[in-house]
Amino acid sequence: MAYQTLCKKTLLSPSELVPAMVDNTEIVIIWPEGGRPRAFNARCPHEGVSLAQGIFNGSTLICPAHGWVFDGHSGEGLSPSGCEMVEYPIQINGEMIEIDLDDDSADED
Repeated sequence: MAYQTLCKKTLLSPSELVPAMVDNTEIVIIWPEGGRPRAFNARCPHEGVSLAQGIFNGSTLICPAHGWVFDGHSGEGLSPSGCEMVEYPIQINGEMIEIDLDDDSADED
Protein backbone atom coordinates (compact mmCIF):
# COMPACT_ATOMS: atom_id res chain seq x y z
CA MET A 1 0.00 0.00 0.00
CA ALA A 2 1.22 3.48 -0.85
CA TYR A 3 -0.47 5.93 1.48
CA GLN A 4 -0.15 9.65 0.79
CA THR A 5 -1.49 12.77 2.49
CA LEU A 6 -5.14 13.55 1.85
CA CYS A 7 -5.89 16.34 4.37
CA LYS A 8 -5.53 17.45 7.98
CA LYS A 9 -7.82 15.51 10.27
CA THR A 10 -9.05 18.81 11.76
CA LEU A 11 -10.89 19.43 8.45
CA LEU A 12 -13.19 16.47 9.14
CA SER A 13 -16.28 16.58 11.31
CA PRO A 14 -19.08 14.05 11.80
CA SER A 15 -21.93 14.35 9.26
CA GLU A 16 -19.86 16.44 6.83
CA LEU A 17 -18.56 16.03 3.29
CA VAL A 18 -15.10 17.35 2.42
CA PRO A 19 -13.90 17.44 -1.21
CA ALA A 20 -10.21 16.90 -1.97
CA MET A 21 -7.86 16.34 -4.90
CA VAL A 22 -5.00 13.80 -4.83
CA ASP A 23 -2.87 12.99 -7.89
CA ASN A 24 -5.51 14.45 -10.23
CA THR A 25 -8.17 12.24 -8.63
CA GLU A 26 -11.15 14.02 -7.12
CA ILE A 27 -12.11 12.55 -3.74
CA VAL A 28 -15.02 13.08 -1.37
CA ILE A 29 -14.46 12.34 2.29
CA ILE A 30 -17.65 11.75 4.25
CA TRP A 31 -18.11 11.00 7.91
CA PRO A 32 -21.44 9.25 8.38
CA GLU A 33 -23.30 9.46 11.69
CA GLY A 34 -22.24 6.63 13.98
CA GLY A 35 -19.46 5.61 11.62
CA ARG A 36 -15.94 6.53 10.65
CA PRO A 37 -14.57 8.82 7.95
CA ARG A 38 -14.58 7.25 4.48
CA ALA A 39 -13.01 8.34 1.19
CA PHE A 40 -14.64 7.76 -2.18
CA ASN A 41 -13.85 8.66 -5.75
CA ALA A 42 -15.93 11.80 -6.35
CA ARG A 43 -17.20 10.58 -9.73
CA CYS A 44 -20.77 9.30 -9.62
CA PRO A 45 -20.94 5.80 -11.15
CA HIS A 46 -23.93 6.91 -13.22
CA GLU A 47 -22.41 9.50 -15.56
CA GLY A 48 -19.20 10.59 -13.84
CA VAL A 49 -20.65 13.80 -12.42
CA SER A 50 -18.72 15.19 -9.44
CA LEU A 51 -20.23 14.33 -6.06
CA ALA A 52 -18.24 17.15 -4.39
CA GLN A 53 -21.35 19.36 -4.53
CA GLY A 54 -23.65 16.52 -3.52
CA ILE A 55 -26.02 16.70 -0.58
CA PHE A 56 -24.78 14.73 2.44
CA ASN A 57 -27.19 14.57 5.36
CA GLY A 58 -25.05 12.46 7.68
CA SER A 59 -26.27 9.14 6.35
CA THR A 60 -26.79 9.42 2.59
CA LEU A 61 -25.07 11.25 -0.27
CA ILE A 62 -27.24 12.49 -3.14
CA CYS A 63 -25.75 13.18 -6.56
CA PRO A 64 -26.39 16.82 -7.53
CA ALA A 65 -27.04 16.00 -11.20
CA HIS A 66 -29.53 13.16 -11.29
CA GLY A 67 -30.43 12.45 -7.67
CA TRP A 68 -28.82 9.06 -7.28
CA VAL A 69 -28.61 8.19 -3.57
CA PHE A 70 -25.67 6.41 -1.87
CA ASP A 71 -25.27 4.98 1.64
CA GLY A 72 -22.64 7.00 3.54
CA HIS A 73 -21.46 3.96 5.51
CA SER A 74 -20.80 1.67 2.55
CA GLY A 75 -21.00 3.69 -0.67
CA GLU A 76 -23.72 1.31 -1.93
CA GLY A 77 -26.36 2.68 -4.24
CA LEU A 78 -29.74 2.96 -2.54
CA SER A 79 -31.65 4.58 -5.37
CA PRO A 80 -31.11 2.94 -7.70
CA SER A 81 -29.61 -0.16 -6.14
CA GLY A 82 -26.98 -2.31 -7.84
CA CYS A 83 -24.28 0.36 -8.06
CA GLU A 84 -21.68 1.71 -5.65
CA MET A 85 -19.12 4.44 -5.25
CA VAL A 86 -15.44 3.49 -5.46
CA GLU A 87 -13.91 3.59 -1.97
CA TYR A 88 -10.26 4.12 -1.10
CA PRO A 89 -8.60 3.04 2.17
CA ILE A 90 -7.68 5.85 4.55
CA GLN A 91 -5.69 5.97 7.76
CA ILE A 92 -4.84 8.55 10.40
CA ASN A 93 -1.14 9.29 10.78
CA GLY A 94 -0.58 11.88 13.49
CA GLU A 95 -2.59 14.95 12.50
CA MET A 96 -3.02 13.90 8.88
CA ILE A 97 -5.48 11.69 7.01
CA GLU A 98 -3.76 9.54 4.41
CA ILE A 99 -5.25 7.72 1.42
CA ASP A 100 -4.14 4.78 -0.70
CA LEU A 101 -5.20 5.41 -4.30
CA ASP A 102 -3.31 2.31 -5.49
CA ASP A 103 -5.28 -0.17 -3.40
CA ASP A 104 -6.40 -3.06 -5.60
CA SER A 105 -9.78 -3.28 -3.85
CA ALA A 106 -10.63 0.24 -5.14
CA ASP A 107 -11.02 -1.04 -8.68
CA GLU A 108 -12.49 1.55 -11.02
CA ASP A 109 -14.41 0.35 -14.06
